[in-house]
This record gives sequence, C-alpha cells and structure tokens, in this order.
Amino acid sequence: MAAAISSGYSIDDLKTLMARLQDYRRPHLGRAVFELAVTAGPFALAWGAMAAALNTGHVWLYVLLIVPAAGFLVRLFLIQHDCGHGSFFPSRHGNDWTGRVISVLSLTAYDHWRRSHAIHHASAGHLDHRGIGDVDTLTVEEYRARSRWGRLVYRLYRNPAVMFGLGPVYLFMLQSRLPIGFMTKGWQPWISTMATNIAIAAAAGLLIWAVGIWTFLLVHIPIVLISATVGVWLFYVQHQFEETHWAGSDTWSFHEAAFHGSSHYDLPGVLRWFTANIGMHHVHHLASRIPYYRLPEVLRDHPKLRDVGRLTLWQSFGCVRLTLWDEQRRRLVSFKDARRHYG
Repeated sequence: MAAAISSGYSIDDLKTLMARLQDYRRPHLGRAVFELAVTAGPFALAWGAMAAALNTGHVWLYVLLIVPAAGFLVRLFLIQHDCGHGSFFPSRHGNDWTGRVISVLSLTAYDHWRRSHAIHHASAGHLDHRGIGDVDTLTVEEYRARSRWGRLVYRLYRNPAVMFGLGPVYLFMLQSRLPIGFMTKGWQPWISTMATNIAIAAAAGLLIWAVGIWTFLLVHIPIVLISATVGVWLFYVQHQFEETHWAGSDTWSFHEAAFHGSSHYDLPGVLRWFTANIGMHHVHHLASRIPYYRLPEVLRDHPKLRDVGRLTLWQSFGCVRLTLWDEQRRRLVSFKDARRHYG
C-alpha cells in the first residue's frame, strides 16, 4: 500500500501525476526564440544605457536601470537552467550552445553546472547524499553532536549576511571558476570551467575596450551581485521551508522528495516573469523536462497543485530562520526552537 503523504498525494499518486505531466514536456521553437529575445535584448539595451548614462553624467538613469538589468540577467540564467535540462529548445544543440553563451554572462560554466545540477535533482532531500547542488543542512542531532567550534562555523554559514551577502559573491565569482566537487572527475569539468573563464575574460576585455574599465566595473559588478543574490535567495526558498522533505536511505523516495521537498513560491506576476516561473518548483522537480514557459499550463490544468508547498513573498522571509532538520518532527526548525525543544 502506498504511504500517505501530508498533501494528500500518495507516492502512487505522484507517479501517476508524473506520467500525466509528460504531455507538457515538448518545447516550442517559436516560443523559445521569443522568450530569449525579450530577455537578452532588453538586458543588452539596459546594460548599454547604463554605460551611456555614466559617461554622460545621467547618474539617475544608471541607478534606475540597475535592478531591471539584474532581473533580466536572472531570467537569462534561468533560460540557461532550462537549457541544462534540455527543455528550452527542441534541439539539443540549440539548448547546449545557448546555455554556453549565457554562461559567459551568468559566470556559471554550463556543462559543469549541468552535471552538478543533475545530481541535485537526483538526490534532493536525501540525507545520505548531501553536498552537491544544495544548501548545507544539518539535522538537529548532527548539530548537537558537533563541537562548539563546529556549531559556530555552521551558525556563521547560516547567518543571512553570509548566506545572502558573501555567499553569492563566493559562489558565482570564485567557486564557479573551478570545477569544485569534480576536481578529480576527468577532463570534462575542467574544459567546461576553463573555457568559460577564457570566454568571460575575452568578453570583459572587449567591453572594457569599448566603454573603459571603470564604466565596465560600475555597470557589470552591481548587476552581477544583485542577480547572484536573487539566485541564491530563490534556490534557498525553494528547498528551505518548514514543511520541506528530507529522508534517509531507508525511506527516501525520488517522487516524494521532488514534490514535497520543493516549494511553490507563489510570486506576484512581475516577479514571476523575471524569475521564469521557477517558483513552481515542486512541479519542476517532479518533471524537470517541462519548459518554464509551459509550467503555468500545468497549474491551470491541475489546480490542486497550487496549494502544495505554497509560499507567498511575505511568508518566504520567515524561511531565513529555519536552519536545522528535525528528524523527529519532520520539519525544518530554527536554532532557537531546537534549543527550546531539546535543551
């Protein structure tokens, strides 16, 4: 008999749902070209307008365009994300080369990231396979077993200033320059990261020649920092919420972990557009080959999915305090709650 799940979906229900979702997997070439055009074009225009504004003394225009430009870069990265799943274009070559070109802007080596992200999808919510493509999460028992120094290190890692301040800088600007986690896995991860690094250096050099080094830095660095912070925040909220799902090898199920370990981050329309529907993460993890531009069709045809793991923008801010997985109570808890409950 299938085990009952809190949302009302049994594992058998999820397998049936996953089979039904196969109907949405087919990408549309015309729609993909349109989505790319309305993202890359405005990003290039905003970048150029910011550079021109600085060079002509219109600082107000420069400041006005920083956040929209970062939003378009977030959306470009999420197109790269879909390309990595083979879901954006019908053609594999179209996906791969689009993803590689965007990776120069996102500072994230496409082929290496695609491999690590696949591991994330295959092992999400698995307590015995943590460490690649996820936010480090300790159980209450593991945290209590650590030394005072070990607890301090984990607390610092989980501090919002580190997680959403230093973390994005380290992740996108430093860690992504090397195939971290795959250093001894052959030449392919190295080719991906080093080729991306060379392309980034070439693109930066060309732009510096065109607009000057200080203009380049003042335009591109804020855009990258803001978009990186948004990216880390999205990934965090999509898996670090109170009723997420973690399990050990004896009880872990891909379907249950994919569906119940991912939130439905129900954002306002404008933010949903800039984040390319990635907030519908429970559906994405259950059927990752669905293009992001078809995810709204899934919720339209299966309205019950709207309330599963649903988080509003306001509710999501409360996820920052959730830091430990409580295996007894089957939910994420704060340091304070763990201390109060367990002493």
